Amino acid sequence: MAEAFEPIEELDDFHVRLREQAGVLAYFSTQSCNVCKSLKPKIGELIERQFPQMSTVYVDCELSPAIAGQYQVFAVPTILGFFDGREWLRKGRAVSMAELAAELKRPYDLLFDNSGS
Repeated sequence: MAEAFEPIEELDDFHVRLREQAGVLAYFSTQSCNVCKSLKPKIGELIERQFPQMSTVYVDCELSPAIAGQYQVFAVPTILGFFDGREWLRKGRAVSMAELAAELKRPYDLLFDNSGS
């Protein structure tokens, strides 16, 4: 499977992504976070399988402190979901795949008109 998350290091690039994509899931982490390393592929697979129209980005908080600071990410992993440029979801540390999927489903279906899924 290809890398699902596109790395973003600049705040301006992050803002462009939020403007250009209707749905964005941002994964905030660090290279030293072992929990983050095991969780990231699971979330990538979930998004690819159930929410394929969402764009996914990866932000390394150590390389991009401006993005982490702007979005008040102080612990890793943190997952932010954006729909139409607005933060809709915030999850941190212990993340349940079932809970994440359930919380993304309604806004995703409304935005992308997937009432049949």
